[in-house]
Amino acid sequence: MTLQVGTDAIKVKGYLASYRFLVLRRISQIAALALFIVSPVAGYWLLKGNLTSSELLQAIPLSDPFVFLQTLASGHAPISTLLIGVAIVTGFYWLVGGRVFCSWVCPVNPVTDLAGWCARKLGIRRRFSVSRKLRYWMLALTLILPAITGVVVWELVNPVSLLHRGLIFGMGMGWMLVVAVFLFDLFVLPRGWCGHVCPMGACYRLIGTGSPLKVKASKRDDCYDCMDCYAVCPEPHVIKPALKGKAKGNGPVIQSPDCTNCGRCIDICSVNVFEFGSRFANQMEKQP
Repeated sequence: MTLQVGTDAIKVKGYLASYRFLVLRRISQIAALALFIVSPVAGYWLLKGNLTSSELLQAIPLSDPFVFLQTLASGHAPISTLLIGVAIVTGFYWLVGGRVFCSWVCPVNPVTDLAGWCARKLGIRRRFSVSRKLRYWMLALTLILPAITGVVVWELVNPVSLLHRGLIFGMGMGWMLVVAVFLFDLFVLPRGWCGHVCPMGACYRLIGTGSPLKVKASKRDDCYDCMDCYAVCPEPHVIKPALKGKAKGNGPVIQSPDCTNCGRCIDICSVNVFEFGSRFANQMEKQP
């Protein structure tokens, strides 16, 4: 294993190619935020609202399905535009992979990425362990509480919503929760928030089940076990079945909806084992 993650990729492909999708993700995250901010300045609402509910080009409603479920649980009847917005957002994220939201849009993602980078650089070993199923218990809790209280309780403390609204309208005490997420990932549990706790990520994981866009290890025979892809992957358990499961009959496509389609495994591999492709590639590979 190389002493520094990505060393081989940088030598072979160059620095930019080794961080291509990471750079594109940061541009996407900044753009998702900037569209809300620049509209008042430009005098035309390109995107009005926030991640919870917004309007694209003053005509197309967009609504977060996670907040929609909480709203339903609280007993509030949805209006027609909300239903249309939920359908559009849900359909889009199903098409591209539900947890694409987590890696390409969510404002908390750079915070947790920074925590992971700091932990690797400082050699911080986090030995605490939590089941990934915790996020589904959290998801259930966020739906049970509104049913009991009649209030969308989670959105009062949701770091994702608070950070996004805070960057647009002013942060206030929301910074404390964001710092808490950073420290949790840095000292307690690797990818603890996104991979184990966040109910919003759990919701988008369910949406992405069966998504046609997947990462596949199309050149897995070229893998020489440098382990860099495991080091940078936010959900490293999704890699092994596609990369090392040939003897068990597993195809090269990463089928797990835990995958965020972040593209880091594609970037970091010096022999280009990974690429984006179709979830149906496994079936196509089996054809004579």
